[in-house]
Amino acid sequence: MLVSDLTTKVLFETEKGYSYQCDLTNSIVINFVDTVSSYKIQDFLIFQRKVNSVDILNMLYDLSDQSDAQLIETTKRNFSRNLTICEIVQLRDLLNGTKFTLNLHSLLCNTVNVELI
Repeated sequence: MLVSDLTTKVLFETEKGYSYQCDLTNSIVINFVDTVSSYKIQDFLIFQRKVNSVDILNMLYDLSDQSDAQLIETTKRNFSRNLTICEIVQLRDLLNGTKFTLNLHSLLCNTVNVELI
């Protein structure tokens, strides 16, 4: 697949990564800080909820060395990294932006389909 093909299907992009929808595998591909992982939509939503559930405030106030980073991994092991607080926030932005784009696309498709009926 050419890079130009990917850019036309990019769902969301930040400074640290981007996401796109792969029509061949019917999955969402996340490229975050040179780590590429793909998810079926349900797995993507589970991963997004897991990243959103990290207690950033607790990590900020905890002065121990263990709270400087947290292991983030998915159930199918297609993403497993020890992320700093900043990286967790950046990954949240990417995942939440991707979910917003998917919801917007779904809403627009439903609206167009209703008008055609």
